[in-house]
Amino acid sequence: MLSPAVTGESQLVSLDSTNQPGGSGSPLFGLNQQALAARMAAIGEPGWRGKQLTEAIYRQRLTDLNEITTLPKPLRRRIAAEGWQVGRPSIVQVFQSVDGTERYLVKAGEQTVETVWMPEGDDGEAGDGSDSTDSRVPQVSTLRPGITIKLGAPDPSHLGTRDSDESQPGTGHHSTGAVGGNRFRATICVSSQVGCAVNCQFCLTAKLGLQRNLTAGEIAGQVISVFDRHAVEVGRDRVNLVFMGMGEPFLNFANFMAAVRLLVEEVGLSPRRMTVSTSGIVPGIERFAQESPEVRPKLAISLNAPNDRIREEIMPINRKWPIEAVMDAVRQVQLRPRERITFEYVLLAGITDQPEHAREVARLVRRTGLPAKVNLIAWNPGPGIAYTMPQPEAVEKFRATLAGEGIPTYLRKPRGRDIYAACGQLKRTVEG
Repeated sequence: MLSPAVTGESQLVSLDSTNQPGGSGSPLFGLNQQALAARMAAIGEPGWRGKQLTEAIYRQRLTDLNEITTLPKPLRRRIAAEGWQVGRPSIVQVFQSVDGTERYLVKAGEQTVETVWMPEGDDGEAGDGSDSTDSRVPQVSTLRPGITIKLGAPDPSHLGTRDSDESQPGTGHHSTGAVGGNRFRATICVSSQVGCAVNCQFCLTAKLGLQRNLTAGEIAGQVISVFDRHAVEVGRDRVNLVFMGMGEPFLNFANFMAAVRLLVEEVGLSPRRMTVSTSGIVPGIERFAQESPEVRPKLAISLNAPNDRIREEIMPINRKWPIEAVMDAVRQVQLRPRERITFEYVLLAGITDQPEHAREVARLVRRTGLPAKVNLIAWNPGPGIAYTMPQPEAVEKFRATLAGEGIPTYLRKPRGRDIYAACGQLKRTVEG
């Protein structure tokens, strides 16, 4: 069996906790164009050198100062001698699933954090207002050399799911087909903290506890390192980002949103291709609601239970912010045209997967008064967690009940279960 790399204690942290880079020896990656221009100005260089750095770091994805040939050689030597470095987080270990999913250990300071690449995605974005006109293409990408691949065991991903060929509410699956040469479609699952403090009882990440917040550069760096590995062409390849990896993004709000701004403003990604999931941190949702639609991602709420009684048992955070408080906060979010709030719902056999639970969920969603949809997730198992995967028949009955109540419902496909890359399985597992 695979085993976890580290353990840690759980604790909630301040919503405003930040850890931004600063000083001559700190990474340049994570600074926006304005900050890079200020760094250059501080050593007597013109401010437009900041734009050159921005282009090299975020658009060309260069990781060595010597590669930035738009800067004169004397300047490159000088800043290197003063301790300047690009400092982008790097992929140090790769685990590859039989279904093409890849899980990465990404170096963040002295620790590692997990990021997941899902070719063709997992259908999580279906029906949420993303542009879904692109067809899928084969799961092929050009990999950078020099990284060891670990192959996973056979994946029991057929359990708890039913596949369909159509992108229809209630199934959540798209037709496949090649388009535009080497264009491909994928989803990257991004972490915001090392570990997590929220302690959801069905999630392996909870067993790590909270190690620390990630900086904006460490969050955005996961994306750019994966882009580099798969030779992603921004503006050409359709890649969605989901901030649903390790950690609770809204307990690291400032760094999370700073990373989003880097990805939107400096890398050129669309916020409509991004979704952030929260367990229900009400102050974070309220703060999120104040962000400009020009930069903020779409919002997903990890509901996972039909009522407060069950939710308190499986998600202790509900004792601080119960469902109605979360719903009140969600109503403050001003949605863009065609955008929907997503409610994520993990199906635990015998606990949250009954038809009466589906009817309760439908009532909750309708009460928001917002355009919304539900993403169903058949629970992904992990060692030491005493829950059971739902039967495919129970999943289908739950889906059909929600759909019958008029709620757009999609079933997220499990990706990378064999390598502990699926939803709720991220625990920096390193040994085969």
